[in-house]
Amino acid sequence: MIVPVKGIDADFDLNVAAFLAQDYPSYRLIFAVASTDDPAHARLTPIITASRGGPSVRKSEAAARRSGSTDDGVMLVVAGYSNARGEKVQNLLRGLAEVGPETEVLVFADIDARPNGDWLLTLVAPLADPAVTVSTGFRWYLPGPGFTSRLRAAWDTTVATMLGDHGENFAWGGSTAIRATDFRRLRIAEHYWAGTVSDDYALTRAVREAHGKIRFEPRCLVASREDSSFGDFFGWATRQVLLTRVYNARLWGMGLVSYLLYAAPFLLGLALVVWPRVLAPAFSPATARAGVIATLALIVALGMAKAATRTVVARELFPEERESLARYASCYWQLSVLVPWIMLANFLVSAFTRRIEWRGTVYDLRSRGEVRIVRRGR
Repeated sequence: MIVPVKGIDADFDLNVAAFLAQDYPSYRLIFAVASTDDPAHARLTPIITASRGGPSVRKSEAAARRSGSTDDGVMLVVAGYSNARGEKVQNLLRGLAEVGPETEVLVFADIDARPNGDWLLTLVAPLADPAVTVSTGFRWYLPGPGFTSRLRAAWDTTVATMLGDHGENFAWGGSTAIRATDFRRLRIAEHYWAGTVSDDYALTRAVREAHGKIRFEPRCLVASREDSSFGDFFGWATRQVLLTRVYNARLWGMGLVSYLLYAAPFLLGLALVVWPRVLAPAFSPATARAGVIATLALIVALGMAKAATRTVVARELFPEERESLARYASCYWQLSVLVPWIMLANFLVSAFTRRIEWRGTVYDLRSRGEVRIVRRGR
């Protein structure tokens, strides 16, 4: 399991502990940072030192023989920087350099999410089917007391619910498993990750071009929390959409059209409410207004009803969060009214730029296979 790390997120220690304590027969855990100056390096070092020799992370006998030690069930590596790819991808590639030939499955995870105890076992299990190339989960933002935290939860779960039992799934880099033989066969490290900032979109493209199958495992939805300013949230959301534009232009185009088709009739309806006599001369103003208002209310109600199912999903997936969800989970449906408009704004902004900022580093995404570092953050 390789976990790229930059900085210290909320609940950092708890998330690290969750990765260390997976209920899995034998696994190695590799944390990768870009630099020893990263504050995560100083935080991880004593945690890893304390964990070595403990029962949490178990490695195979083959790995023990290869290393000549019983201490490398968990390790921390320093990747350095690359001018050809994103920092996260560089960290992943450095972690891969520590993977021995006896490794059967590669798992990639994100440090800002906290898996439950059987996450790893559940994520790897679908690979027992030879038809499955990649097994994946997704993040599930849990709402907090802040408005932006709740808005982020409502926004992101609309993406999570796109995954399912169909052929259009994508791999999410924060919860992905692939057989090591398939990873090498598809030349993901050498070809698809060579010049990208998006590990998951590149992995998805590799699997699709090879006509493989991506299996979504709902039980591998992992809890995440984040509160921020609205500006930081909007920048983060736009970055997700812009990555889609660069690495999956077809999906981005479909998304743009769908939100335009939602917004245009809605705006037309509002115009009819304001100017009913001009836009609907065949009807009396009162009749036109009533009809339009009823139609718009129905559209909103249907969207809120669909979003309400996410509240149910959250309570089923994260029973340990029942108190928090009892207070804040209504945001999934209450704020669903705002989500299409924020999404549309994200799509429109992403249409006019190819630059993203990720944790202080600015990237110019020239193509799916070429990226330029504009400014590096430390």
